[in-house]
Amino acid sequence: MTSEITLFVNPIAGGGRGARAARSAASALRDAGFHVSAVTGDGPEDALSRARTAVEEGTGALIAVGGDGMANLALQAVVGTGTPFGLVAAGTGNDFARALGMPLREPATSGRMIADALKSGRSRDVDLGRIGDRWFGAVLASGFDSRVNDRGNRMRAPLGRFKYDVAMVAELAAFRPLPYRITLDGGEVHEVEATLVAVGNGPSYGGGMRICPGADLTDGLFDITVVGECSRATLLRVFPRVYKGTHVDHPVVTVMRAASVELVAEDVTGYADGEYVGPLPLTARCVPGAVRVVGP
Repeated sequence: MTSEITLFVNPIAGGGRGARAARSAASALRDAGFHVSAVTGDGPEDALSRARTAVEEGTGALIAVGGDGMANLALQAVVGTGTPFGLVAAGTGNDFARALGMPLREPATSGRMIADALKSGRSRDVDLGRIGDRWFGAVLASGFDSRVNDRGNRMRAPLGRFKYDVAMVAELAAFRPLPYRITLDGGEVHEVEATLVAVGNGPSYGGGMRICPGADLTDGLFDITVVGECSRATLLRVFPRVYKGTHVDHPVVTVMRAASVELVAEDVTGYADGEYVGPLPLTARCVPGAVRVVGP
């Protein structure tokens, strides 16, 4: 394997942690004997184009440095190429890093782990979700949580993650369960009133909320968590349990498993790995072994 590897960097991830993390990870990789170059870009499209060029030119690995958005962007560049993918978690959510078992906000440790894996030839293939030509690693969210995202993205103030807390309060005041049609593997159909539906390739979203706690990156299946019709008071009681994954034991919550799922609901958008995908209907497919990962 070539010793030339590429760091794919979001320098502003985590309020500037991305740039500092890139320096620490690069130092660890160079100490292990690798030649490291960095790729950024003027916006997501330019960054993705540069990452794809690095992959096409034969980089030994593409290592994303940042949060879930950067990891998601890097996946678009490496899927189907055989180029190993690594992840140095330096963002706010870091849910795909959690699913992969990477340390959080420990860039030097992550760099050493990736270097050791590359030198020893240790890698593993993990599943990804696919929606059209878009890939995701962790969770496709829709319903209450995606409406919070919609509202938060429209808000100019307050800044940072606090605006999503404000958006959640506003959505709680206005939200009503929505009629969904959920089709599993092209056959089994469930018509339900749902507060939210989350399609998990990995277990968590939103910075450690284990919405699909049983999801496994290597089983070829999604875990689909459906929070059914419930009052605001019930939602407020159930939702805090998502951090431990025990919400799935509540009677209003149902978990299904499938290799593909179509979600149909009116006036609902989908977010995958925290990134806007588009309005429902959306069909997601779990693609086994879609990307080769280096790390633990």
